[in-house]
Amino acid sequence: MGDSYGTVKVAAVQAASVFLDREGSTEKACRLIREAGKNGARIIGFPEGFIPAHPVWYHHHAATAAIANKLSIELFKNSIEIPGPQTDALCAAARDANAYVMIGVCEKIPNTIGTMFNSQLYIGPDGQIIRKHQKIMPTVGERLVHMGGYGDTFGAFQSEFGPVSGLICGENSNPLAVFALVAEGTRIHVMSWPNHFPTSGDPLRNRVAIDSQAFAQVSKAFVISACGTVDDRMIKMLQAGPEAEKFLRDPNCCGGSLIVDPLSRIIAGPMGAEEDILYADCNLDLGIQMKLRHDFAGHYNRPDIFQVHINRAAPQLYRVHNDPAALAPPDTQELPAPPPRLSPPD
Repeated sequence: MGDSYGTVKVAAVQAASVFLDREGSTEKACRLIREAGKNGARIIGFPEGFIPAHPVWYHHHAATAAIANKLSIELFKNSIEIPGPQTDALCAAARDANAYVMIGVCEKIPNTIGTMFNSQLYIGPDGQIIRKHQKIMPTVGERLVHMGGYGDTFGAFQSEFGPVSGLICGENSNPLAVFALVAEGTRIHVMSWPNHFPTSGDPLRNRVAIDSQAFAQVSKAFVISACGTVDDRMIKMLQAGPEAEKFLRDPNCCGGSLIVDPLSRIIAGPMGAEEDILYADCNLDLGIQMKLRHDFAGHYNRPDIFQVHINRAAPQLYRVHNDPAALAPPDTQELPAPPPRLSPPD
């Protein structure tokens, strides 16, 4: 009979955060996870920084402006620790939905008041944290509040549907990051996107469509692109002025979630600016068909010419020697050990 790869129903959640409200955004995410699971989704993707928000105020205010500083402080105060009460709630929702959940969060280092990461959290259908991915290079205004992650959080994870991967916003355009995930054999890839792009560039939805189809062409994977959108609460709290409000209320400024197949065809979406959940059934055999034509991490490449190397180590800024007590902070929980790394093809 041979191997069976099957069909998996996936979902892209397009919604606005409860802006700079950690508990409200978590509650909303859990509700949407359970809704998507009730509708049969087994893999659910969320926008970038969904809990508690993405720092889009830097598109509208100077970095040192009083309003920007105020909103950034609120971002930190409402960011999450991994693990923590918010991840516990998300894990319970994923277990109820019997789904893999990949959600954008603003993550802070436990017991600190200064450093944040732009992260994707990956949760399994058993309600356990699989791992997290910290965005490698913050983009534009993110650099004022987010630190870049390291290779220790980069890579695909194994699921019952094969390798699954995720990247955040501009990372999905990084050729080396994309190829690394292709080499790890990703079959389903989740792209997390913010509410909107800078006013000086193309609309978010244009970039989402281009990057999603390009990733599918190179990887022969299904791509779930989950975009944020805006609501009245966010517009009011941004205090960005009449012109910016006009921009934010333009239906072309935000949204654009879609799902793409390994032939680079859009099979669901693109959405408008509305809040909703987008679904698609993904027949994984289609990836086989397309890889027989182009397997860029296999027969359609030349490893004697092209190679990509990944450093999985994370540097340590602070070390204490010969003081065991100082190395054991009380009541510190650790993430469960990640699954074995996926070996790239020889």
